[in-house]
Amino acid sequence: MPSPRFAEPPAPQPPERGTVDALISQTRQLRGGVDAVRQDAVVDDSDPQVRWQRALCELAMHQLDDLDDHLGQLREGLPPQHTQAEPPARTRPAAVSEQQRGSLLSRVGSADWNLLTDEASWSAELYQIFGRDPESAAPTLDELPALIVPEDQPLLTTMVTDCLIDGRPIDGEFRLVRPDGTVRTVHMMGEPVLDADGATASMWAVLRDVSELRRSQLAVRESRDSLQQQRHVAQTEHRLAVELQEAVLPPWRGSLRFPHGGPHALDLAAHYLPSSSSALIGGDWYDALELPDGESLLSVGDLTGHGVTATSGMAMLLGALRGMAVAGARPGPLLGWLNQLLDASVQPALGSAVCCRYNPKDHTLTWAQAGHPVPLLFRGGTGRALTPPDGVLLGATSGASYGQAIEQLEPGDLLLLHTDGLVPGRAGGSTAGRLLALAPRFAEARSAQDCVRTVVEEFGEAEREDDACVLIARIGS
Repeated sequence: MPSPRFAEPPAPQPPERGTVDALISQTRQLRGGVDAVRQDAVVDDSDPQVRWQRALCELAMHQLDDLDDHLGQLREGLPPQHTQAEPPARTRPAAVSEQQRGSLLSRVGSADWNLLTDEASWSAELYQIFGRDPESAAPTLDELPALIVPEDQPLLTTMVTDCLIDGRPIDGEFRLVRPDGTVRTVHMMGEPVLDADGATASMWAVLRDVSELRRSQLAVRESRDSLQQQRHVAQTEHRLAVELQEAVLPPWRGSLRFPHGGPHALDLAAHYLPSSSSALIGGDWYDALELPDGESLLSVGDLTGHGVTATSGMAMLLGALRGMAVAGARPGPLLGWLNQLLDASVQPALGSAVCCRYNPKDHTLTWAQAGHPVPLLFRGGTGRALTPPDGVLLGATSGASYGQAIEQLEPGDLLLLHTDGLVPGRAGGSTAGRLLALAPRFAEARSAQDCVRTVVEEFGEAEREDDACVLIARIGS
């Protein structure tokens, strides 16, 4: 390929200084903005998202620094070109100034290899890039591979051969080893220079030290991969949490049905309301279980935390609760044993719960609570909160005891159990008050499912920081 120096183009004209100055000003202004973003970023090496953002800022800073230097060179005008008739003599360059050290000027060098005389000419910057003494002879093309990392030597050889034999431009990267043992990454671009007969007489090249740029790009890739891995793990954990939750909790779409029909006088319905952030699968539960003695177990609860840890802990508690209830445990002692189980758990956590046993023969409700919102009882178009027996949070203290209360229910009564977070941004008293205000609408409802639908319509669309459950039981004759 003929070199541009033989095409006899018109002498390059420097660009309009005002235009380049404007570009430099815009570049520096943009760099200042990126630097401000970098300075304002929260430094938290444990967060892959922050590491990725910081790496992107560093890469952008490198790119803008290079652009600023390029525009500065463009403003000063292009360096003079050599001609074939007067090949450049190898000079002994002076040391690079402190102002230039680390700038683009010290990271871009040029070389010319004369194939007829086997002479080489290197610029001062190229000596600095290779870490060589400027007073030493410039390496020839045959000597150049010895300065390259062994793994990259075949690539350099191929690029030079293709350039000299086939006239292909050189455009590639390789790693060089300096005399002090440090490794630098260099991007090389060059072309063959042909004589009057079309034969290759020499080869020129521009080499740029891109080590810092590549390190920044590598940091971006690694931080991006770390972020993607974290997101993949989070998605996997979320899927497992959802699957575990769906496998453990009774179905909430439609009325709850006992496996063997259960007490026909008890109409049940429930609903799970997720948090506004679907990734926050918590440890909330609701449950309705037919017991061997003909009574029914009703419970709701909430275990602290989110994700697989919370749902697996919830599954453990719910399984223990069901097992002890089937074995005949009453609500108060049952919560005491759940407290011991949670207190002895490998992963400490706190939980709240309400546990009820309903006897359809005499319409009595025996219940206990562990630091949980109390059940609400609706009758005749009005509602009230039940008076809670003593009970602290599960896992809060060892050896805690839990009291029991008995409530006499009547046909047509509506019992509502729920977890925290049902009414977003509200304290417990306000939550109970807003639910009790639904009493007239509950009185007009035809089924427990209609009542649950009323609760969801009232509170389901609101932004909530945590998930919540609601369980409604209507007492029949």
